[in-house]
Amino acid sequence: MRLSASDLALSYGDLAVAESLSIEVPDGQISAVIGPNGSGKSTLLRALSRLLKPTGGEVILDGKTISAYSTREVARRLAILPQMPLTPESITVEELVAYGRFARRRLIGAMQDDDRRAIEWALEVTATTELRDRSVEQLSGGQRQRAWIALVLAQGTDLVLLDEPTTFLDIAFQLEVLELLRRLNEREGKTIVMVLHDVNAACEYSHHLFALREGKLIAQGHPRDVLTAELIRDVFGIDAHIVAHPSSGAPMCVPIAPANGGAVDSPPIARLTV
Repeated sequence: MRLSASDLALSYGDLAVAESLSIEVPDGQISAVIGPNGSGKSTLLRALSRLLKPTGGEVILDGKTISAYSTREVARRLAILPQMPLTPESITVEELVAYGRFARRRLIGAMQDDDRRAIEWALEVTATTELRDRSVEQLSGGQRQRAWIALVLAQGTDLVLLDEPTTFLDIAFQLEVLELLRRLNEREGKTIVMVLHDVNAACEYSHHLFALREGKLIAQGHPRDVLTAELIRDVFGIDAHIVAHPSSGAPMCVPIAPANGGAVDSPPIARLTV
């Protein structure tokens, strides 16, 4: 087990997000972290990648506490794509992807052949080779996300963490990104951990689910074992039917109503008088 967390306490200043949170990331699989807004999904990913220092507990990476590594060494072992990364102004796709090699390059010196090979491979597997000279700012949402994933892949790590990689993408681009991640797992052996809001996509594209609520791990395991009507009620507060995907057989959540059986409070709809 390359990446795990034990008894994590996570907070932002005085705001406690999680306590006694422990997980083990399965090697060679795609894991998805699901849960409602504010459940600690993104915070957990930040802690696993050492972007956030726990106030208690520890993250273990390759047998050592992650705090024992230098920032450069962590970047050689795992890569993370945060939510809505800021794109440097007037940068091309190839220049963006080249940033992924910084952790592996010598402190002084030009780019080496292995750097160039890694960049070419990252462009190829993400189908961004033809976009290499385009400005990132001019790309569509799906193209831009693939460019950022190429940067992550250029780091040359087998462990990849992604925070909501399909956010703000339409359904076609969502599928494009998720299919890419599936191929990277199946063909390149990447261990992938991703935060997803879409429970059905998480079940379709992952081997392992972590379900969080209020900073606590409520359930984990294979989607067919984890996704139940009871879990949806406990974690998301709604009643739902769980059915099988017509093609893959993966479990799918069909929401019904708030779990208390009542209507969701909403302001009255104003009438437009003409």
